[in-house]
Amino acid sequence: MTSGTTIRPEEAAHFGQLAAEWWDPKGSSAMLHKLNPVRLRFVREAIDMHWAGDIESVRPLAGKSALDVGCGAGLLCEPLARLGADVTGVDAAPENVAAAAAHAEGAGLDIRYMAGEIGSLDIGQFDLVTSMEVIEHVADKRAFVAALADRLAPGGLMVLSTPNRTAASRLLLIGAAEAVGAIPRGTHHWDDFITPDELAALLEDAGMTVTARKGIGFSVAKGLHLSDDENLNYILSARRS
Repeated sequence: MTSGTTIRPEEAAHFGQLAAEWWDPKGSSAMLHKLNPVRLRFVREAIDMHWAGDIESVRPLAGKSALDVGCGAGLLCEPLARLGADVTGVDAAPENVAAAAAHAEGAGLDIRYMAGEIGSLDIGQFDLVTSMEVIEHVADKRAFVAALADRLAPGGLMVLSTPNRTAASRLLLIGAAEAVGAIPRGTHHWDDFITPDELAALLEDAGMTVTARKGIGFSVAKGLHLSDDENLNYILSARRS
């Protein structure tokens, strides 16, 4: 198990300040509410491919455990629970964990939430490990990926998403999106974005192999959608090599 420090206190504080609005689809996390269905579409396809399950099943994760790292207030944890998983959510900000637990209770969902450093928490291993729009905020990407791999059970599936480091992402995700308030100012730092090839290399070093990858694009006609264009954002699945 790795115990390298990956949390940046200033990042945790930034997102902790947004906790009260996390579930407001018109609030500071509005973009995540638009992004979540797109990510879930990829996650569901990855689950069906990885475990060769019934694509018609409404609970393909029944009997399986799932860990979402950097869970925020639970936007992904709750759908994973509804897909049948026994879900644990971990976040760097205690405020987010409190908001997540309160929302899950109100929704009648039994989800375990914890605040802390993923590499230091004694929580065992999971069939599914997810971390969405998180690696761009951590202090040590290599240690973070290694910690995620440590949490993956044999035969498990990992799904990660993050912005790409391109001229387009600098212009649109930081310049335009923060300027118009679609994303809170100070959320992203372009130099911390990671390319698909860089992330694949970190996964390989952690004993993982990428199994599928898609871009998350935007158009006026389609909004946010899965795409072959990885210029802004991408999502990938991985398994143990």
